[in-house]
Amino acid sequence: MEIEVWWLLALPLFFGLGWLAARIDIRQVIHESRTLPRSYLNGLNFLLNEQPDKAIDAFLEAVEIDPQTVELHFALGSLFRRRGEIERAIRIHQNLVERDDLAANERVTALAALGEDYLKAGLLDRAEKVFLTLRETPSEAERATQALLQIYQQEKDWRKAIDIAAALPDHQSMQWRREVAQFCCEQAQAALESSDWDGARTALEEALAINPRCVRASILLGDVCVAQGDDLAAIEHWKRIEAQDSPSLALVGERVMTAFERQGKTAQGQTLIAAWLTRTPSIDLLDQVFRSVLAAEGPRAGYDLVREELRRNPTLIGLSKFLEAASNAAPPEQQGDIEFIRQLIVEHTRRVVRYRCDACGFKSRQFQWHCPACGGWETYPPRRTEEFDLEP
Repeated sequence: MEIEVWWLLALPLFFGLGWLAARIDIRQVIHESRTLPRSYLNGLNFLLNEQPDKAIDAFLEAVEIDPQTVELHFALGSLFRRRGEIERAIRIHQNLVERDDLAANERVTALAALGEDYLKAGLLDRAEKVFLTLRETPSEAERATQALLQIYQQEKDWRKAIDIAAALPDHQSMQWRREVAQFCCEQAQAALESSDWDGARTALEEALAINPRCVRASILLGDVCVAQGDDLAAIEHWKRIEAQDSPSLALVGERVMTAFERQGKTAQGQTLIAAWLTRTPSIDLLDQVFRSVLAAEGPRAGYDLVREELRRNPTLIGLSKFLEAASNAAPPEQQGDIEFIRQLIVEHTRRVVRYRCDACGFKSRQFQWHCPACGGWETYPPRRTEEFDLEP
């Protein structure tokens, strides 16, 4: 293949142009680096070495030399917020927002940073005002909506939380449905506490419309019925939980049994909960059936019930129930020894008779709909940690 003569002339020219462009870029970088305050470079060095205190001092010095350096102000504000010096971060970002020479995109960034400062400082009304403004900016709309959702949850303004959640991009996902249904339940809980039965029902019906599998809504609807004196309607709401999430039946065993007892139908309640226990093993359901059988039929019936359940679903807590039943059925001279062993087991199991958040692992003695550690909704399975630890 023959090579054109003009290619031989063009190749050196291309190499020469490339070398010249590289030289120009290098000179530009060197020039810009020389114009930067030395304290700025020192600050970057301190940041890379994880020395934020020295970095802040260096950046402050650089800002005094060149007050127009916007990037330095942002860096300082971020560092102050990370250190917990929120007032200083707020002052820096307020000064940026108020500057007349600030570019539009930089003003938006400064306003967003100011909103984050207010949020971390607990100044929720100011943070809300900032993020409502930012919602009008397309580039910040989603971030602002997320922040507003966080604010309304902290303020327990559940109606606003429900409304703002509808603007999220994933507003039809299952996670979104679970969370918003919980907002409705929080609204219903407040109405229930103030004896606003109609308001509670409306909120709970909305919760079930959003998430038909919302166990908490069914529990609270039953509570509303009980408050209005309708135990049978309450039981029907609680029965629905088996189809929503059968392990959550453990949360209503005591409610169901108490409602049946008020109706004079203790045996019917025992039969129902025993059937639930057969289909869905649970420490809490076992305890409820055991207490009821022990009171109604005596120690021997309670002993037989717990023995069979312990064979099917062995747990230390179940063993403590078994020893309690055995102690009640044993001769008086043996009861002391059995009770002593039971107490040893009870003390050992105190640490495992807890609920554990699936998201962060935080443990609680009480079942939680909202994790106090990570803020997740419906992250607690309705089963004790021992029941999980014993699974194959």
